[in-house]
Amino acid sequence: MTDASLQPASAPPPACRVERSSVHGNGVFATRDILPGERVIEYAGREISWDEAQARAAAQGGPHNHTFFFSLANGNVIDGGDAGNDARFINHSCEPNCEAIEEEDGTIFIYALHAILQDEELSYSYPLIYEGRHTPAIKRAFACRCGAEQCSGTMLAPKPRQRKPAAPRVKPAEPAMSADRVPGLAAPQNPPPAMPG
Repeated sequence: MTDASLQPASAPPPACRVERSSVHGNGVFATRDILPGERVIEYAGREISWDEAQARAAAQGGPHNHTFFFSLANGNVIDGGDAGNDARFINHSCEPNCEAIEEEDGTIFIYALHAILQDEELSYSYPLIYEGRHTPAIKRAFACRCGAEQCSGTMLAPKPRQRKPAAPRVKPAEPAMSADRVPGLAAPQNPPPAMPG
């Protein structure tokens, strides 16, 4: 045996790095070519309850257009800003090259949707849920700058439409009938007619 065979295999180099992005702040870029379907990076952070996430967001002051929260199927949230990693800097895109998938154990991994070339910025679609009114100021705060051909212009998820109760239908006015044309009322039958059979 040689010394080289005794050494543990070194981990492959990371598939991505963080640097300044033309989309927004920091971004994550491929350090090498990435294959379609390849698991790129875990979205790491501390798992907290939704109530704790809201308390943390409230402590930052409003609008919360820069958080690292990732919702889980169990109702909790991964806070990538608390013990997180580089994945928290992946920017949103309306035409992403990656997707986030929650595994059965509740971990989140970022996978390549198609081939990604070295130095290409990684992105995935994460429509943000904002409970408050989507005012013009809020829409500006959550503006999307992905530059995609089909960009929606916002990172906000559409608010679910709340159905208003249907207004009572008003029967259109009919022309007045002269007294001689008013249909007569059916006379009540007493006793009621016998049922056939």
